[in-house]
Amino acid sequence: MDKTQTSARPEVPHLPARDAGALFAEHALLPGGWARDVLLRWDAGGRLVCAAPGSDAGDAPRAPGPVVPGMPNLHSHAFQRAFAGLTEYRAQAQDSFWSWRDLMYRFAARISPESLQAIATWLYVEMLEAGYTSVCEFHYVHHDQGGRPYADDATLSLALLRAARAAGIGITLLPVLYQASGFGGRPPRADQARFIRSTDNMLSLLERLAPATRAQEAVLGLAPHSLRAVPPDSLRAAVQGLTALDARAPIHIHVAEQRQEVDDCVAWSGQRPVQWLLDHASVDARWCLVHATHMTPEEYAAAARTGAVAGICPTTEANLGDGIFDMPLWLQHGGRWGVGSDSHACVNAAEELLMLEYSQRLSLRQRNVLAGSGQPQVGTALWLAAVQGGAQAAGRAVAGIAEGQQADFAVLDPRHVALAGLPAEAMLSAHVFASSRGTALHGVWTGGVQRVAAGRHALHERAAQEFVAARAAIIAA
Repeated sequence: MDKTQTSARPEVPHLPARDAGALFAEHALLPGGWARDVLLRWDAGGRLVCAAPGSDAGDAPRAPGPVVPGMPNLHSHAFQRAFAGLTEYRAQAQDSFWSWRDLMYRFAARISPESLQAIATWLYVEMLEAGYTSVCEFHYVHHDQGGRPYADDATLSLALLRAARAAGIGITLLPVLYQASGFGGRPPRADQARFIRSTDNMLSLLERLAPATRAQEAVLGLAPHSLRAVPPDSLRAAVQGLTALDARAPIHIHVAEQRQEVDDCVAWSGQRPVQWLLDHASVDARWCLVHATHMTPEEYAAAARTGAVAGICPTTEANLGDGIFDMPLWLQHGGRWGVGSDSHACVNAAEELLMLEYSQRLSLRQRNVLAGSGQPQVGTALWLAAVQGGAQAAGRAVAGIAEGQQADFAVLDPRHVALAGLPAEAMLSAHVFASSRGTALHGVWTGGVQRVAAGRHALHERAAQEFVAARAAIIAA
């Protein structure tokens, strides 16, 4: 390990005590589909001990509308929420992901621990109000504004944990390993200095963060940023080191997001990125392949066979001009998937699913593409699949409304004009496809604690004000 690390232990953000609880739903979306008269009970640890259809309500409170499982957000760069809307102008003759990235780096250079916590707290409040109940935080801004480690090397990671604790969202913290500016181990650029860590230094950080994440019931994993940013020897050593710390810890990686990335990988190795990764790493169900937009049919088949989750971020991929993931081909091979809000140009679980389905319709010139043979309702099919894949990517027990899973769920608002008077299944479809960029959720629970009531989080006003102030200070700098 890197002996230059300070020996100070990071603060441990313990969760407050919770009570056992119950809720009765006339309609609830269980892993096997919609069910009637479902009694939910959870223990003081926030785990469901009962999810029984055909029950009497007894003394349990009644949900005002249909209950659906909370959505895991499998890919987030929290600080980029404050950057949303600042790049929607033409800076070059042909703007691209790469010109966007240059502007994003300039913004990242001004992030402080205080501003990161304020931005992330508001973002996580937004996520909860929009139906996300857990988040995988792909965290790569590590050092101070000069690229030097903070006296407490866990400073920015702890800011994210505090933000998640304050909002009440479950978190999978994925510190990012970033070492090079391009394939072949090219030296990092000056504007990447805040991201760079040695492999030993990263493993030291993971060891130091482990007590804090356990105390918060969070999950700690690793995110090798990409094949271009992590040389092969470092990727191998980092995965081995993580596995020695926790053999079940999730591993997330950006891969094959842009065509230029594919071309550069072929020039470096003679292989496409997904092909190279599958040949040189033991990819399995612990892995999340974020974006994976540009794959050959052979890569789709091989990647799906590993059991890895495809991390699709439809609104960000549209915003950055990445391209369209071939979801029917992925599903043909039994591939698992989930959604993330990534750069947070949009923070809305329903809208990510809408964009995913619509991108497939535009590509194939068909309708209702992602309905399944056993589930003709597109909204229901999308919601269930994204919850399952997102839970796997998060490494958390958030795979739906079932015994042993976290009591993470949302209640649809039956008085919302888009939902009023509809059957339960149609309400979910209306939430996904017809709620006009707003939320049609009445309440949201995580770990059995209600975080959102009547569509609003208790921290909404304060967190919004602190976010606006933090963003203004960054722009002014």
